[in-house]
Amino acid sequence: MYRFTRLGFINQLSHSILLFWIAVSLAHAQNTEPANTKPVREIIAAAAATDKTSEQREIILSLKSQPSPEVVMWIEKWKKGEIFISKDANDVSIPVILTGSADASGTFATLKLFDNTPVLKADGSEVRINPKAVDFLDTSSGLRKAMKEVTDLAALADPDLIKRIRAIQDSAIGQNAEKLPALQLLKTTEKDPKALRALDETIAIIQLRSAQSAEKMAACNQLGELKSLAAKDSLQTTLKEATEAKNSELIAAAKNAIAKIESHISTINAIGTGFRGLSLGSVLLVVAIGLAITFGLMGIINMAHGEFIAIGAYTTYVIQNLFSSGLQISPFGQSISLPGMNLSPGSMGWYFVVALPMSFITAALIGLLLERSVIRFLYKRPLESLLATWGISLVMQQLFRLIFGSNNVQVVSPNWLSGNWTINDITFGWNRVFVIGFAVLIIVVTWLVLNKTSLGLLIRAVMQNRNMAACMGVRTERVNMMTFSFGCGLAGLAGAFLSQIGNVGPSLGQNYIVDSFMTVVVGGVGNILGTVISALGIGIVDQSLQQYLGNPVTGKILVLAAIILFLQWRPAGIFATRSRSLD
Repeated sequence: MYRFTRLGFINQLSHSILLFWIAVSLAHAQNTEPANTKPVREIIAAAAATDKTSEQREIILSLKSQPSPEVVMWIEKWKKGEIFISKDANDVSIPVILTGSADASGTFATLKLFDNTPVLKADGSEVRINPKAVDFLDTSSGLRKAMKEVTDLAALADPDLIKRIRAIQDSAIGQNAEKLPALQLLKTTEKDPKALRALDETIAIIQLRSAQSAEKMAACNQLGELKSLAAKDSLQTTLKEATEAKNSELIAAAKNAIAKIESHISTINAIGTGFRGLSLGSVLLVVAIGLAITFGLMGIINMAHGEFIAIGAYTTYVIQNLFSSGLQISPFGQSISLPGMNLSPGSMGWYFVVALPMSFITAALIGLLLERSVIRFLYKRPLESLLATWGISLVMQQLFRLIFGSNNVQVVSPNWLSGNWTINDITFGWNRVFVIGFAVLIIVVTWLVLNKTSLGLLIRAVMQNRNMAACMGVRTERVNMMTFSFGCGLAGLAGAFLSQIGNVGPSLGQNYIVDSFMTVVVGGVGNILGTVISALGIGIVDQSLQQYLGNPVTGKILVLAAIILFLQWRPAGIFATRSRSLD
């Protein structure tokens, strides 16, 4: 007669320290004879077979001498309740695991955990069990702690560099001196520079708790050279203790280390502020470059420019859904289902590559329709064009609400735009790096269009003197149409990128329309180079003031005040547009 007991699901394991036993495992890495040469599954089987918790704990702790992914695998199986105990007629425990698939009664065949051989009855038939019909075996907190120690040890020996470095850094928590011998021995076998730096940092942080003043001073000097951000709090604690003990040498060492770390933090903040300012300036540039075409070169005050930004963002949202499971929209109360391609997560990232040109084309075509239906009747009538385009912007916002709803929608960034790049503790977000490169590309393309194409030549001719260009045979209406369409397309491109750094909603463009006009006017109406300098300058100054003042609102107010004063001094902007026109 057989009876079975399930090894229960292990609860969340509590945090614990790594002990000196890791030295044995590292010696094993150096091809020396380990303390325990039994296969891991045999040790797990021995722990599962005993009924005494103290013996189970000792057996599990013996796995410290064999840290490996296999150890973690078997402990995880134990935690998930995938190991069972079978007792034969002589009441001998046999740890088993399930194999194969369930039969009609829900039972599985079994294998001995010890040697992976089938478990057979006295008549030679296989033993089958139903995992839902057995009880679980409770585990004590001591056993769970032992398992945590073993898995932590295996993490230090993990072949994955990122996981290994994280385990090394976590070893500094608590500054437990019992970890030092293991970490110091691990340092003799580690080859990766990043892991070695993490080891030096962790060892020095732990040594700050040493009873020897000389060792503390050496640790302070080491952490100062490493410019360890993680050690700042520990160093301040050491400084406080040294001050109370009136240890002048340790006080000097701790102060010197803290000063180096604070200097490093200042450098990080300065470079980070510059990067954020550059990325903000690039966002302003991407948004304003289309306005520089329609307002600067054509003289049209297009208050609906922000809505063309939203068109590009919504186009990106639609294409994202077409690449996945599809989209359900309800324009004017009529439900429309757009089927999706249901691409795999790996292929989904390519939707943004398609969205970029489509956002330009969609915005350009709608801009063409707007120019032919409204704008062409309002040239040289700035007040009327302002009021008309403002009304159009309100209509377009309501259309967005009718089609996509009034709530914001989310566009998920592709994997290649997620994450960041860290250099010397300075983090550069991939999406911010992308917008900087994207802005540079837009400027280059715009410059090539205006200076190296026949369309650009005609645009510049009409801008210089519209009447003379018309007398020379230039079809100014067609030039106006293409120029306005091109500017709207650039706004659509801006919307495609802005969808990657925030939610998309009907009022998305309104958040940028004032900044866009401000950027174009400061740079000089109609001057592309001035727009570039203005956007980058405003972005960097804005972020610098926010960092220095610690208040985004105050920084923004100062930027606006500075712009007002600048325009009082130079009303035409940085670069005044020169024209042969006598108007």
